[in-house]
Amino acid sequence: MQLYLIRHPPPQLAPGICYGQTDLPLAVSATEAAHELRPRLPADIPVFTSPLQRCRLLAEALHRAPMSDERLRELNFGNWEMQPWHTIGRAALDAWAADPLGYRPPNGECVDEFSERVRDFVAALQSQGLARAAIVTHAGVMKVVVGDARRLRAEDWMGLKFDYGELVQVDA
Repeated sequence: MQLYLIRHPPPQLAPGICYGQTDLPLAVSATEAAHELRPRLPADIPVFTSPLQRCRLLAEALHRAPMSDERLRELNFGNWEMQPWHTIGRAALDAWAADPLGYRPPNGECVDEFSERVRDFVAALQSQGLARAAIVTHAGVMKVVVGDARRLRAEDWMGLKFDYGELVQVDA
């Protein structure tokens, strides 16, 4: 199955703030972002989206009826959400760096849980027998999907970078 992964446009957010599942508005027009992306997508491709508005609004501008799925949400940073990174504390960030897959921010989720949720979505999508699909989502979700498609080790896929509005095609 061909997947067209699209990272949402930039959200309205000050630099240096930790965010994952916070539902932030877009800093740019979803219609304009869709106009740039539409020519790069096959006609009549089904579109799936994270329910967060920074993804959903773009998906709605790309497709008349995108399908929302909770499993496409970004990593839940729990108590770290909307906190400046520099206020989270060196000890907590060091603990996360020491165990990047298993560390859970307070009231959040660990990367292992997050990646399993994303993999569950991809498996469900594959079971539908679609030849291709577009997914409007977050950088973290894209890291998991691209990492799996390229058979990267976790320490390698966690380091992947995707720009706002970037489209990446992979075979899953």
